[in-house]
Amino acid sequence: MWVFFGLACTELAVVHFLVALWDWRVALVLSLISLSGIAWLVVVIASFRRLPVIIGDGEVLWHAGRLRSVRVPFDEIAAIRMQSDAGEVKGRDVLNLALIAYPNVMIELRHPLNGRRPIRRVAHRFDDPAAFQSALRAAIDTTDREVAAS
Repeated sequence: MWVFFGLACTELAVVHFLVALWDWRVALVLSLISLSGIAWLVVVIASFRRLPVIIGDGEVLWHAGRLRSVRVPFDEIAAIRMQSDAGEVKGRDVLNLALIAYPNVMIELRHPLNGRRPIRRVAHRFDDPAAFQSALRAAIDTTDREVAAS
């Protein structure tokens, strides 16, 4: 995402310079629009660190920064997979929260999540996918033991 930021800054300078040769007022308007887009991009990039994926309270709260989030209850998780092929990630029933990266974790759901389209799988990119999988399995096991004890 920081590469996009760099490209946007470069585009701002080049377009401003070229359009300013033609009309400085149009260049000013385009520059303000580009600056607002760059500011939005910085806010989104900062939100990735501020809004991580959260495991707890009987659910996983999946975030892709401020762009998208989805809650998945533990009892709706059918499987956790560390690898998936490219065809699976591009399916209409997949919510790919990895954005521009290739996801390294995919969960399959027992029932589709409702939204604009039914979601049967959620994919995400983690720095340490094995640690995420371990933490999720431990949380699910703990919840199952608490339910069995009650």
